[in-house]
Amino acid sequence: DLAFTDASFDAVVAVQNGISAFHVELPVLLSQVVRVTKPGGCALLSTYSERFWDDRLAWFRRQAEAGLIGRIDEARSTDGTIVCHDGFVASTVGQCAVRAGLAMAHLEERVDLDIVEVDASSLFYVLTRTR
Repeated sequence: DLAFTDASFDAVVAVQNGISAFHVELPVLLSQVVRVTKPGGCALLSTYSERFWDDRLAWFRRQAEAGLIGRIDEARSTDGTIVCHDGFVASTVGQCAVRAGLAMAHLEERVDLDIVEVDASSLFYVLTRTR
């Protein structure tokens, strides 16, 4: 529940795997983001690219070794999701999931979606509110 009035912002930004960081159902997150974005405004959401899995898992392992996050649950860390024994979870949110989230939230007619992949490491979902 983003505690802002409807159509408050020209731009809404949630990067550094911002989609996963909120730990809410994707249709709820998308509804809130679009709700607080002004018509004609845009929201920029990011997640890791599926092609970045090996590098991402290696980075999280280094963070765990340094004691910055809990020990990684190797058996449960698959398919774009990092799971730590201390309860930390970070997921990759693919294009199909975002499109499905928009459909479940009944937002397809309210936004235009552009998807940009940068350096085979990150996906940026650009939602432009049309009305």
